[in-house]
Amino acid sequence: MTNASMLVRAENVQKSFGSNVVLDGMDFTLEAGKVACLLGPSGSGKTTFLRCLNQLETISGGAIWIDDELIGFRPSRGELVPLPERAVVRQRSKIGMVFQQFNLFSHMTVLENVVEAPIHVHRVPRAKAEKLGLEMLERVGLADKRDNYPRQLSGGQQQRVAIARALTNKPTLMLFDEPTSALDPELVGEVLSVMRSLANDGVSMVVVTHEMSFARDVSDVAVFMDQGKVVEQGDPKEILVNPQTHRLKQFLSRFEAA
Repeated sequence: MTNASMLVRAENVQKSFGSNVVLDGMDFTLEAGKVACLLGPSGSGKTTFLRCLNQLETISGGAIWIDDELIGFRPSRGELVPLPERAVVRQRSKIGMVFQQFNLFSHMTVLENVVEAPIHVHRVPRAKAEKLGLEMLERVGLADKRDNYPRQLSGGQQQRVAIARALTNKPTLMLFDEPTSALDPELVGEVLSVMRSLANDGVSMVVVTHEMSFARDVSDVAVFMDQGKVVEQGDPKEILVNPQTHRLKQFLSRFEAA
């Protein structure tokens, strides 16, 4: 694929926290409308890479382009200079992110949570924001909960509200950081069902997950990471069934044993 066909392009991305190297030359690409699942053991750099895509962490080296725009930096005299915070916020507004924890405002209703950013950050008129917010709640199956408070919802419902909130900003890219890890097992399916629906609708997504069946059945590419690097990547139906590296075989054996 040419660079122009890629929604996300990361080249030699590095991230260190002091002497701790978390990303060590990460390369990654994603076509628009595709789903990538990032797999790997804890501490392999998956979440850090996701946070770098959304500029919640600033990379230490390399470069990332999203929708053909260099993020976080601008070229100047042969070097990359950090963008001012205002420009970073503008770039970040094009990306939706769903975290492990739901991060809903407990004192706001479901609809108020969903329209908070469009109204107060993007200055969308309230009537327009609420109309869009209700459409997104309908999309995740929770329009009837618009006047409920988060404490009145199950964990799965709260996570679906968080997805609706991210979608309301009409993002170019959706990022999911282990969105089912904080849920009871019986609630996992309802969140994954919404994500499957988004994938079927052509929403571009990067998903950090340990849900192997979701990665195999829904993603277009599986990326196995270890020690801050990509060890193996490709068609999930191939590499998750017939891994080529010892490290991925070792990782998958734990799930088979479970």
